[in-house]
Amino acid sequence: MLSERRVLVTGGAQGIGAAIALGLAKAGADIVIADLAAQSGTAEALMTKITELGQRAEFVEIDVTDKASVEAAVEAAGQIDVLVNNAGILVPSRLEDLDEASWQKHFDINAKGVLLCTNAFLPQMRERKFGRVINIASLAARQGIPTEGHYAATKATVVTLTRVYAQEVGEDGITVNAICPGIILTEMAQNKLVGADREYWTNATSLKRLGDPGDVAGAAVYFASDLADYVTGQALNVCGGLYFH
Repeated sequence: MLSERRVLVTGGAQGIGAAIALGLAKAGADIVIADLAAQSGTAEALMTKITELGQRAEFVEIDVTDKASVEAAVEAAGQIDVLVNNAGILVPSRLEDLDEASWQKHFDINAKGVLLCTNAFLPQMRERKFGRVINIASLAARQGIPTEGHYAATKATVVTLTRVYAQEVGEDGITVNAICPGIILTEMAQNKLVGADREYWTNATSLKRLGDPGDVAGAAVYFASDLADYVTGQALNVCGGLYFH
């Protein structure tokens, strides 16, 4: 489905990013994992899995908050057909207790990172009159969540950026879409959701289960493929029926 397509995934060494990278590789894509240098060791095991599938895999260092680092990553990665803006952080805090530094850090990584990376890869996509940009937002963008208000604000920004980019670059053959995951059982979520709290959220979904990182990969494969040629500016909930707007 994605043969001969080359994909770069920011924050791709672990969690949802790693699942997306592996899912895209299974669909036939070659993968560039873009992450902080500290994650290069973590990325090695993933790259081995990708190469065992018969796809090419490589690692490039990137700090999505730094324009020079992003530009260096573009140079190192070469031609990219699909950009997945996945890098992000969440450090929970009540808004009244949130300090300015944490607010800024969340916006720098979660929102500014999408802007810098997308802008850096657009010229080569325009030149080829083809490109796919997939932004990982969150169900939190749909409705605020206590202790995650700052995170929700960044992800709402990502959804807005998705819609505006789609209108600005569509005539160049580039689609821009977002995925809004619900509760996905990454390592962080596994540690956070225990006992009654986990049972509550499981029962709140229509499918009566919480998400696996691989569930997000399926949506990414769709947006990256020819099946989504006429789909742009959309934000798709991947939440097991937890939310319906």
